[in-house]
Amino acid sequence: MYQNGYDQYKMQSVNTMTRGEMLLLLYDEILKRLTRAEIALEDEDYELFDKSVTRVDEIVRYLEQTLNMEYAVSRDLRRMYEFFLFETSRLKAGRRAAIIHELKPLVTELRDVFKEAEKISGGV
Repeated sequence: MYQNGYDQYKMQSVNTMTRGEMLLLLYDEILKRLTRAEIALEDEDYELFDKSVTRVDEIVRYLEQTLNMEYAVSRDLRRMYEFFLFETSRLKAGRRAAIIHELKPLVTELRDVFKEAEKISGGV
């Protein structure tokens, strides 16, 4: 019963988020999964590593699919997302922590830009 209540709370939280808040949540999830992949790689837990990188890939694909290409910034974001996807494919193939170390600051910087935009826009 508690799980059902928690699921309802999560669903309500997601349904009441602004687009900016949702975007920040997705970037936070990417960072969390990259960190999880990094730890799994250190622990040689390749199943968790693969799941984590796959989830990063899914989130980036979702972000790419939801771009509104009427705006010039969307074209730039698409190129960035394509780069992220290329890097995650390299990460899956090579299992190299160096790729994670390259990706995390880029994702963090992009997240911070959107966080600032969310503040300026007032959460619209």
